[in-house]
Amino acid sequence: MKILLTGVTGQVGWELQRTLMPLGTVIPVGRRHMDLAQPDTIRHIIRELRPDLIVNPAAYLASDKAESEPDLAMAINGIAPGVMAEEAKRLGAAMIHYSTAGVFDGTKNTPYKEEDKAEPPNIYGKTKLAGEQAIAAVGVDHLIFRINWVYGLQQREKNFLMTMLRLAEEQEEIRVVDDQFGAPTWSRMIAEVTAQIVFQSLHNTADFFASKGGLYHLTASGKTSWYGFSKAIFEYDFQWSQRKLKRLIPITTQEYPTTARRLAYSILDNHKLSNTFKMVMPDWQNILELVLAPSYCP
Repeated sequence: MKILLTGVTGQVGWELQRTLMPLGTVIPVGRRHMDLAQPDTIRHIIRELRPDLIVNPAAYLASDKAESEPDLAMAINGIAPGVMAEEAKRLGAAMIHYSTAGVFDGTKNTPYKEEDKAEPPNIYGKTKLAGEQAIAAVGVDHLIFRINWVYGLQQREKNFLMTMLRLAEEQEEIRVVDDQFGAPTWSRMIAEVTAQIVFQSLHNTADFFASKGGLYHLTASGKTSWYGFSKAIFEYDFQWSQRKLKRLIPITTQEYPTTARRLAYSILDNHKLSNTFKMVMPDWQNILELVLAPSYCP
């Protein structure tokens, strides 16, 4: 299998390079090789490489900046996935794409299911929803995974875990929002689940996508706030005593204004993925404890 992988400098893309390697020839392409804001470039690269599978974790992720750059955000998040889908279908290839909980409005108080109505509250969410819709409209064999609150041990893109650890070395006091809720999800877990699902598809690709293709929520289980996530980071961080931080203070969303509206509730129900692919999605706390364990080497 020849796998074209985008977004290789990002958190999920960086991990996917490693988890997909045993399944075929991975061809990583970054922004220097394929500008997702240029549809003609996308088509040229895909037609030249002729992959069997396109895996697209690349995205415009700056949600606040997207409010002032809607066209660029739409080009990368909304239009580019549709172009990839068209080229994949032309080749008879399949596609895996990553979306976000940000397609929802965040007003529920129970986990969002795949069939819940998408009502994005900001430009970023609207462009990601447009990407989902473009792929589905093409009719290519595909999987779309909605992910959320992604973190890792590498400082790639916006990484809450690494930001907290850095701030703890610099400041005695950190103020963190305590009224937005999600499920922190390790980038490597996303990549490992993806690789396992790709492996399942190898036996009979046509039947696999006919019966299991579509939209899924791929996150850790459980629920916490950004403050709860921060508190757990420092609870599990074995270097706590060496850090400058003395106080972690919970605050409200109102006390931390942002340009783009944030979701108060972005928990995704992952039962469909677990049931379809026979996987157990671990609790976010168990994963975080593993990630920060003293014996763990990234």
